[in-house]
Amino acid sequence: MKRTRSQIKSNPTPITNPQPPIKTLISSKITFPAKKILKPTIKTKEEVKKPHFPLLTPIIQKPLTSQNEITAALNHLRAADPLLSTIINTFPPPQFSNSNAITPFFSLIKTLISQQLSIKASSSIEQRFISLFTNQCSILPNTVLSVTPDTLRSVGISARKATYIHDLATKYADGFLSDSSIVEMDDEMLYEKLMSVKGIGPWSVHMFMIFTLHRPDVLPVGDLVVRRGVEKLYGLKVLPSPEKMEGLCEKWKPYRSVGSWYMYRFVEAKGVLPNPTTTTT
Repeated sequence: MKRTRSQIKSNPTPITNPQPPIKTLISSKITFPAKKILKPTIKTKEEVKKPHFPLLTPIIQKPLTSQNEITAALNHLRAADPLLSTIINTFPPPQFSNSNAITPFFSLIKTLISQQLSIKASSSIEQRFISLFTNQCSILPNTVLSVTPDTLRSVGISARKATYIHDLATKYADGFLSDSSIVEMDDEMLYEKLMSVKGIGPWSVHMFMIFTLHRPDVLPVGDLVVRRGVEKLYGLKVLPSPEKMEGLCEKWKPYRSVGSWYMYRFVEAKGVLPNPTTTTT
């Protein structure tokens, strides 16, 4: 029997299989892990400016006064650079004095005194400087500071160099430098510290590191003689720049001091080697 339209509205036919609400189809127990957003690493200005130097060779602790270290240096340089090997086989091996009679402090004073002077003139002034004290052992930071600039000038030291010597002694007296710390510092730190002393530049630091401290891996890129030796060794048309020196002598590491020493011998021989078959062990 058909129902009328009014009956359908008043009494609709019930739905036997009702569909659940859509929201009930998704279980409330299912969770999705939060997506982790990685923050970019932001370097500080100091980190951006500071270059990174990878450690390519082991740190050499022994000074060049050790015969074993000299032997190791010559073996390394012969294998690393065939051109330098010829020079090594031509000249006697380097000799670095093991004397402890001169302290680093007095050695730096000698460096300041000798600047732009001949060996004879600087030696004469140095002896007169020593005469101002009881003996060489009494040349200490405080005793040097007790000597007036006028007194230093009276023995032949210029007014400017007197200022340099007092600045060095002040940095020792203040604890900024000391003989013990100079010996223990690595090359980079030592360079920065000594460069802060008035009157001491890159060349002076490099000479001090090689011939006073006998550091094995120092390349004096500003030394005219070493640059001339590298120019002749590699057949360059002009003197190499400091950057060019660094690149050409990279293979000498960690014994660039010894390679530089042979450049002095090479230039002294005017770039003409004696009989290259004469080898020195």
